[in-house]
Amino acid sequence: MLADADGAATPTMPRPAAPPAAMVTAAADRVPLPQKVGFGLGSFLDMWGHWLYQSLAFHVFNVFLGVAPGLISTALGLKIFVDAVSDALFGWISDNTRSRWGRRRPFILVGGVLAGIGLPLMFAVGRGWSDSEYFVFMLVSTCLYVPVMSCFNMPWSSLGAEMTPDYHERTRVMSVKNAIQKIPELAMFVAAQFTTLAIFNDASGKPDILRGAQVYTSILGGIMVVVSVLIFLLTRERYYEAVVKRSTQRVPFKDTLYRTLKNRPFRQMLGTMLAYNMATAMVGLLGYYATVYYVCGGNVVEATKWNSMMGVAGLVCGLAGISFAGWVARHQGKRNALMTVLALGVVAFIGDWFFYNPALPVLQLFASGGVAFIGAGFWTIYGSAMADVIDHDELGSGQRREGSFAACGSWISKVGLALGNSASGWVLQFTGFDAKLPVQGENAIFLIRIFLSGIPICGLLVALFIVSRYFLTEQRMHEIRAELEARRGTV
Repeated sequence: MLADADGAATPTMPRPAAPPAAMVTAAADRVPLPQKVGFGLGSFLDMWGHWLYQSLAFHVFNVFLGVAPGLISTALGLKIFVDAVSDALFGWISDNTRSRWGRRRPFILVGGVLAGIGLPLMFAVGRGWSDSEYFVFMLVSTCLYVPVMSCFNMPWSSLGAEMTPDYHERTRVMSVKNAIQKIPELAMFVAAQFTTLAIFNDASGKPDILRGAQVYTSILGGIMVVVSVLIFLLTRERYYEAVVKRSTQRVPFKDTLYRTLKNRPFRQMLGTMLAYNMATAMVGLLGYYATVYYVCGGNVVEATKWNSMMGVAGLVCGLAGISFAGWVARHQGKRNALMTVLALGVVAFIGDWFFYNPALPVLQLFASGGVAFIGAGFWTIYGSAMADVIDHDELGSGQRREGSFAACGSWISKVGLALGNSASGWVLQFTGFDAKLPVQGENAIFLIRIFLSGIPICGLLVALFIVSRYFLTEQRMHEIRAELEARRGTV
């Protein structure tokens, strides 16, 4: 036995010759389009179940109900402790499940239906409550909803890593998924504008944002239920019959965190993702507040219209980012694709200083477009590379542990997001922002703009350094695949 790059033992055997730089994907390795679309539909639940609430929380609870932003960000951050348990639990259970429908699809169906039903209940609050009462409701409701989303998301995330053994087809699977994801992303951008529609105005003629949020989440929750059924019907588990079902081994629960973190390329990808997530999450609020209080001078209704248009710009530029990142990955490999995307991200956030401009509000479209371009490219290549990491782990462990990696990766991702989101409210308060003032002071606006550009740049530079050391090249992945197939056959 030999030690692999991260210290894991691997069989001693001659390594095959390096493959051509642009290897054509075999027909047997291609994932049929209906399955790619079926997997991609999961992004509706991932985006709305995880991120819609966070995107509306400040709009509803701070701007409309007047809750202190620090309390809101704290409530969003504290649920990470429930996440830590529920993600690990459902990742481990799905890895060890054996059923006539596979080990992922039953959880996808049940968790997705429950997530759709539960989404509108997150805004089932009364009016005139105290800050502490709103805080308790937010904390309890999010902590109850987290396990439901884990039931769906851990098996669904795991499924993406086991749809094909081909290096480049994995990128195509993630490209389709991220292209479909632009639809639910757009729904998130227009969410704030929907809540301010005239049909929800109160007796005084002012927008009833809470009622708008309740109606909107009810509509999206219904869509989530339907989509969950479609995912169950369209997707298949490629590795289940060929590898998993024949194995009598079970994955120990402790492996969900302990053994996954021993994998060196997994640690590298996690470090890259953590730096990216924390830096962007810390300023996620600031773009919205820069639009409302700097570009639009405190006019919330006008700002939500621009927010919707920025969503459209993000959709278009995100699709371009997916194609661009995929093109770079095919010609230069996934590591170089990630480095290129991160470098462009630094440029995009520098541009934010100039693109948020009250004299030329249309420039905001370039701000949102640039962030969407690099974000879509980053997550496309990241998801594809994580499938490679799991092959690397199978070479050393002899097990397919997609659920364990999905759980560990998701939990650490959420740690970064929780820290970033928890900090975001306090960053906003540090600027001197006061929700009770219709117009913010010059110092508050200046600090909002500085942080909006500066914090992400620092995080992206850290991510760029980490990914530069990633070593699972295309050649190495072809070698790993040949060794795995010599041991347990093809899939």
